[in-house]
Amino acid sequence: MTMRTRFRGYLPVVVDLETGGFDDTVHSLLEIAAVTLDFEDQHLVARDRHRWAVIPHPDTVVEEASLRVTGIDLNDPGRGAESELEAVRELFRIVRAEVKRHGCQRAIVTAHNAHFDHGFIHAAATRNGVKRSPFHPFSVLDTVALAAVHYGHTVLSEACGRAGIDYDADRAHSAAYDAEITAGLFCAVVNGTAPVG
Repeated sequence: MTMRTRFRGYLPVVVDLETGGFDDTVHSLLEIAAVTLDFEDQHLVARDRHRWAVIPHPDTVVEEASLRVTGIDLNDPGRGAESELEAVRELFRIVRAEVKRHGCQRAIVTAHNAHFDHGFIHAAATRNGVKRSPFHPFSVLDTVALAAVHYGHTVLSEACGRAGIDYDADRAHSAAYDAEITAGLFCAVVNGTAPVG
């Protein structure tokens, strides 16, 4: 079993973002987290974890309600935030290296409500003139749909409970934690589903 053969040449990369709102054309990108995956003994597992705190792009808006939900303090120097351009470039560099390592043709955004994350990543890349995204331009792997089919529930915390994954609500709405939990859910679905072919 290889990543290339199991997913038809596409490399799932689990992504979670924290944002300043819901509109990728208007609202800021505040955090990016990514988890790479690999097979060990025929089981899909989380491998490497990456996280970037992002300085809001000057052409975007941050809603106060989003900061209350995420608990992000934009003025905290301990965030270690970097520009949107630097964060997106580094994400793409890591993902390209993983695509090459696995012999895949492209990565695919894998997330809970994946089109949301895909849209924000695409908007940030476009806004900063970052070319050659390693991600498929429109296809995603959405754990909302997978959890609905596999576990009968779409809410991340509930789907994790049904999959036997501990979910800590106090750590939710951190990109790093949510990406880690989503990776666990995706691996549980894949490992419990017979591969085709």
